Amino acid sequence: MKLLVVGGGGREHAIIKSLKKNPSVTEIYALPGNGGIAADAACVPIGATDIESIVAFAVEQRIDYAVVAPDDPLVLGCVDALEAKGIPCFGPRANAAIIEGSKVFSKNLMKKYGIPTARYEVFDDMAAALDYLETAPIPTVVKADGLALGKGVIIAQTREEAKTAVRDMMESHVFGKSGDHIVIEEFLTGPEVSVLAFTDGKVVKPMVSSMDHKRAGDGDTGLNTGGMGTIAPNPYYTDAVAQRCMEEIFLPTIAAMNAEGRTFKGCLYFGLMITPDGPKVIEYNCRFGDPETQVVLPLLESDLLTVMRSCTNGTLADTEVKFSGRHACCVITASAGYPVSYRKGFEITMTPEAAAHTYVAGAKLENGKLVTSGGRVTGTTAVADTLEEAIREAYRLCEGVRFENACRRSDIGARALQARKEK
Repeated sequence: MKLLVVGGGGREHAIIKSLKKNPSVTEIYALPGNGGIAADAACVPIGATDIESIVAFAVEQRIDYAVVAPDDPLVLGCVDALEAKGIPCFGPRANAAIIEGSKVFSKNLMKKYGIPTARYEVFDDMAAALDYLETAPIPTVVKADGLALGKGVIIAQTREEAKTAVRDMMESHVFGKSGDHIVIEEFLTGPEVSVLAFTDGKVVKPMVSSMDHKRAGDGDTGLNTGGMGTIAPNPYYTDAVAQRCMEEIFLPTIAAMNAEGRTFKGCLYFGLMITPDGPKVIEYNCRFGDPETQVVLPLLESDLLTVMRSCTNGTLADTEVKFSGRHACCVITASAGYPVSYRKGFEITMTPEAAAHTYVAGAKLENGKLVTSGGRVTGTTAVADTLEEAIREAYRLCEGVRFENACRRSDIGARALQARKEK
């Protein structure tokens, strides 16, 4: 089979490495891919949002199956366009991808169908939003409606911070049109859990839970990033919590989307908070999370391509989705200064052992050498029988990933280990 994977980050590298395990796969094209992905797939310099060129390439190459991984092309209708040419895809159509593409839509959906989430108000007028903040409980959360590269959510600790966030979004347009509408919502407390789930629009089969580490610095200090590391499974996601999530959140979400005529097929990401009142939805994503994918897929024992195709074909109920009972830890190696400003163009070297366990995100090939080209450069993952071993092994493997200006957190997984002690 000839496969096409749209995207070019660490998530896509993890997906491609998993897809390669299927013996029927003969070729994988990554659009656009990156310098590290080039070791596992043929990279084609077509941007992930260039839908017309993606479709033309897929038709020309007679692609058998496509995986559209990032949010932007999904929201723009990449799956719709490929399917219109007879190319089956993993990923939701545009009318279902709106569950991530519009926070106003997703919040209203949860309210309408009684899915637990934070209380909220929606604004398209800045003066009204600022007036509301005069009496709103603090801290509060201000969210841009549309996609904002994972940066459109501001947790404001003071009224002035909240007002600044509103002005930045609605007056200064720091997130472009994504900030034309905003959501101001209740600040929830409790441990966060990420759960990715396969669905064919009827059945939901969750993947193993994970814990992301968003802050740039040790001890969860510094600015929010796209994620500095992950562990799986998440110790806060107990069997009892999982059961509640299935009954109160996962299945009701799929039913709600069907009721709205927006059947969701693909990977639906549930960003959850385990509050004193039970699990609540912080956010939905219409695709695999990054870097959660880098710890979840290495634990998948079933064949990824088979599971993906069952989501597309509506046969997920008859398809085994099995994960090992082991633990995984992924440590991100980033460029110093990320997520604000950082230098690029440094050569990356990896030992063969490290390379075998590393997913490449921000790197390109230059004169035959792999060099840094982004903030988050690599994600190195280890799998072991215990979380302690997985963490220790991930950091050992990281020592084999080297480039000037490299930095990483030294405490990925520490929170999870502490949580287990507190039980």
